[in-house]
Amino acid sequence: MDMLTKLKTWASKLKRQLVLLHLAYQDDRTPLLAKVMIFLVIAYALSPIDLIPDFIPVIGYLDDLILLPIGIYLTIKLIPQEVITEAERRVEGYRWNKKNNWVIGGVILLLWLLVIYWVAHHYLIDQAEQG
Repeated sequence: MDMLTKLKTWASKLKRQLVLLHLAYQDDRTPLLAKVMIFLVIAYALSPIDLIPDFIPVIGYLDDLILLPIGIYLTIKLIPQEVITEAERRVEGYRWNKKNNWVIGGVILLLWLLVIYWVAHHYLIDQAEQG
């Protein structure tokens, strides 16, 4: 198996796990902590902003190759097995709702804007107090 085929298989499995997390999030039996983790993992996966920018050679993709699978693994451990089993059955025929994509994208953008505002606000206040 060549490298491109391995990458495509890995990406497909990763996408399947994200859909599984999304379906588990919708289940009432999923604990609150797991739902928070699911939100954070999916938001990170869909976010155009990474901890390490992708334009940095090699290192830029390490956060996607390491942090995302670790986040998925730890989050799945928080979800009851019966919820995982049911979500795995449902994941095959699942189709993303395009409207939900825009809503999720808007929420992620809003969160990043709030973080940027908070950092800029605190940075500017610190600079004003020092100067």
